[in-house]
Amino acid sequence: MKPSLMPIAPPRAARGVSALRSPRGWAVAGAVCGALLAAVIWAPATWLVYAVQTASEGKVLLQEARGTVWNGSARLVLAEGEGSRDRSSLPTRLQWTLRPALTGLNIALQSDCCTATPLQARLSPGWNAMTAQVQDSVIELPAELLAGLGTPWNTVALQGQLRLSTQSLQLHYRAGRANSQGLTRLEALAVSSRLSPLKPLGSYRLDIQGGDNPKLQLSTLAGDLQLSGQGQWVDARLHFNGEASASPEREAALSNLLNILGRRQGTRSIITFG
Repeated sequence: MKPSLMPIAPPRAARGVSALRSPRGWAVAGAVCGALLAAVIWAPATWLVYAVQTASEGKVLLQEARGTVWNGSARLVLAEGEGSRDRSSLPTRLQWTLRPALTGLNIALQSDCCTATPLQARLSPGWNAMTAQVQDSVIELPAELLAGLGTPWNTVALQGQLRLSTQSLQLHYRAGRANSQGLTRLEALAVSSRLSPLKPLGSYRLDIQGGDNPKLQLSTLAGDLQLSGQGQWVDARLHFNGEASASPEREAALSNLLNILGRRQGTRSIITFG
């Protein structure tokens, strides 16, 4: 008699390949890929809310978010940190769009109160690194917004207009170190403070020139309160030397404010830190 031949089962890996090649296997794989793609495309704006809050340690909040991660809007709120009572927000909603690109991610931000044209930037990730290239732009903000950051801004309680502009600005982060290239200019226009009855105090300009150790230059554009100074960031710490003074006819009205700003030397107040 000839021995009977028993069928030999295919190896487990082969069975898996066969199952995947079956119509049902392709359908399951297609459904999974479709679900993942839909999750990415329709990722809710709340994902971005959590990312921004975590990265800023609770100082920048996106509230009442609508839309998706890629196209949405929210109320921009500044706070001193987690659980802080001091909070302030933009008068109008912040709108954003994110678009993937070959070299990273394109970002556009706009708010009716503060941007004539959208603020645009490109994020380029690398190995343990990140570069943000910001398109030249101008943003106008109410000075009252700073009060949400807590001390000392809530004490100073500035009023007036802030104008933030950038020129060839690039921000770099690599291996735990951050630096910048280009110019960032902040102008405080016709500002006043509850620390002084004189309104307005003046208008001022703060220039930050990027580099491995960015430099800071403070100057007065106009006003009875004169501010000037220079500073530099060294190992992520700001060292600043400056002074404040009053126009001769306003020395009495600004005396208390000069005492608060720094160490008095005659009619001047010396401001140093770092």
